[in-house]
Amino acid sequence: MAQFLAVQFDPLTPKEKILKQLDGVVPPDFNAADEPHALLADLPLPIYLTTNYDDFMVRALKSRYRDARRELCRWNELIKNEPSVFDNGFTPTVANPVVFHLHGHTIPESIVLTEDDYLYFLANIGQERLLPKPIQQVLTRSTCVFIGYRLADWNFRVLFQGLRAYSMAGLSIAVLKPPGDDELARRQREYLDRYYANMKLTVYWGTAREFAIELRERWAKFNKV
Repeated sequence: MAQFLAVQFDPLTPKEKILKQLDGVVPPDFNAADEPHALLADLPLPIYLTTNYDDFMVRALKSRYRDARRELCRWNELIKNEPSVFDNGFTPTVANPVVFHLHGHTIPESIVLTEDDYLYFLANIGQERLLPKPIQQVLTRSTCVFIGYRLADWNFRVLFQGLRAYSMAGLSIAVLKPPGDDELARRQREYLDRYYANMKLTVYWGTAREFAIELRERWAKFNKV
């Protein structure tokens, strides 16, 4: 539908519609123990990467009294000259983290939405200029956890293939909603486990909320050691 609207009218039409819809979305309850944004905000991380257009991650961090700053990926010519939080040598810290929007945020020109956008993004994500040095360093030195995607998401496949260009260190984890509970779904999960294992990607079969609950429990146990 997004590609259709872009062709019928202009590339910004579907993006402006998305942003208009986001204006009316009520933020989640960041005080809920099983809220994924809240869990991530409780972790001592200096950088968060997201493909969401909303500002929920920034809000969650600020609810924890962390001075979060928002940054975007300059994946096309229309936004390459947008000011950056990294322009003056800023270094993200746990107290002052950065939320990096890979697929754009409230600037319509920054949004990756149509098929053409995704193809252009994938073709250019490997270029060094697109990601600031601190973001590149995180991708090359840290384990990445992909939360909130579905198996068929074009979003996830483009993102994972694009970020592989930065040689993500060690093992990455994808939190994917199970395709179902029947025998066919079980065989599908087994196949995908093997498929992604060859790419050093481990799949956690569950929802983002289920993952948040389990991770919070494990994090609490880790801090007691």
